[in-house]
Amino acid sequence: MAKNSSEKTEVKQGSKTTGEQVVGLEVSIEKKLHVLYSLQQIDSQIDKIRIIRGELPLEVQDLEDEIVGLATRIEKFEEENNSHKRQIEEKKESIKDSTALIKKYAEQQMNVRNNREYDSLTKEIEFQNLEIQLSEKRIKEFTAIVGAKSEEIKESKSKLKERESDLRIKKSELSDIVEETEKEEESMIENSKQFHTMIEERLITAYNRIRQNARNGLAVVQIERDACGGCFNKIPPQHQLDIRMHKKIIVCEYCGRILVDDEIANTVKAEMA
Repeated sequence: MAKNSSEKTEVKQGSKTTGEQVVGLEVSIEKKLHVLYSLQQIDSQIDKIRIIRGELPLEVQDLEDEIVGLATRIEKFEEENNSHKRQIEEKKESIKDSTALIKKYAEQQMNVRNNREYDSLTKEIEFQNLEIQLSEKRIKEFTAIVGAKSEEIKESKSKLKERESDLRIKKSELSDIVEETEKEEESMIENSKQFHTMIEERLITAYNRIRQNARNGLAVVQIERDACGGCFNKIPPQHQLDIRMHKKIIVCEYCGRILVDDEIANTVKAEMA
């Protein structure tokens, strides 16, 4: 009888031990999910900081490139205008030369000895008149081009001034953001490292792999409206129940992200608020 009683006692103790192991396992999984979701929140904030800081240098670079382009354009237009102005002066000189030749040929016509010389001088006068007309036409064309280019230069200079002002503002913003976010980022990175030490390496490896493959960097997501918070595919009710039980780590069958329920998500968000 004593032996039986002893056996019953051992069974009860064994049952209790098994129960404690199950409870410990549940808490362990819940804790891992809690840590993973906390890690995700921190890493997402780091991502946002880097995105903001990453966009501004690109904007600064774009403005610098645009300013260089505008300056080059203005220089090119000014060179073209100077060239056209020189051609206008050349045509004016050509008109003077042609006018002088016409006067000279007209005087020579008064002293010709025969009709052939007269006709030859007449043709020269006609040719010089054509030269004058062509020069005047070219002067009008070049003057119109200079006017149009001058207007473009004016507009480009105005735009250049605006872009230079924008660049100063963007550089100031970038400097302020870098100064403000560097310390914040360093602090978050330290927090992220601490969370890394709380769970086993295989989970961290899986977490990092999922983050790298996800376009938005989300490896751990909350269930939202019965769907995965990453790919938005519906999650079966049984899977949702398993997720709420916190007995195992469950991933989305569509995108592979780790899923957590509202309880863990809200707790983590409240802790970080």
